[in-house]
Amino acid sequence: MGYWNTRGLRGSTFEELINYSNDTYRSKGLALIQKIPTPIKPVEINHANRTISLAYFEQKSTVDYIGVVQSIPVCFDAKETTRKSLPINNIHPHQISFMEDFQKQGGISFLLVYFLAYDTYHMLPFDILKEFWDNSLKGGRKSIPYDAFPKDLEVYSKEGAFIHYLETLNTYLLNYKND
Repeated sequence: MGYWNTRGLRGSTFEELINYSNDTYRSKGLALIQKIPTPIKPVEINHANRTISLAYFEQKSTVDYIGVVQSIPVCFDAKETTRKSLPINNIHPHQISFMEDFQKQGGISFLLVYFLAYDTYHMLPFDILKEFWDNSLKGGRKSIPYDAFPKDLEVYSKEGAFIHYLETLNTYLLNYKND
């Protein structure tokens, strides 16, 4: 089992911005998106200040967020990278499996990615993610380059949402989704 330590807080600011955006969406009646907590089992607890200093993951998580946007089921994971590409090893097989199954049920799966090197946020649709994932398993590139992220799926702050991904999701549905 994996163990949680200070590396477990990577991306926490990014996720807080997403959480704030989700609260804004809910208050405006635009979407209902929930953060899915990763179940942990505490191993060491500092009773003096009531903090967990060591824990392990009880089970594999699915994705970071799941919910519904105007009758459309969505699930996504938030990833942050300091590099000029997103390492494939930041994505886990069980996440790919869950997102693929979610899409088979008619939902929309994607990643929200923050590139610290460029200070930009992007939506990466599952079909692009899956193509890079499959190629990496065949010995191909082990990361997704910044240039592979569609420029029209960049996410901006707007209308009270720090990470206004609903507008980007709409662009995806209009320009990429073939139903």
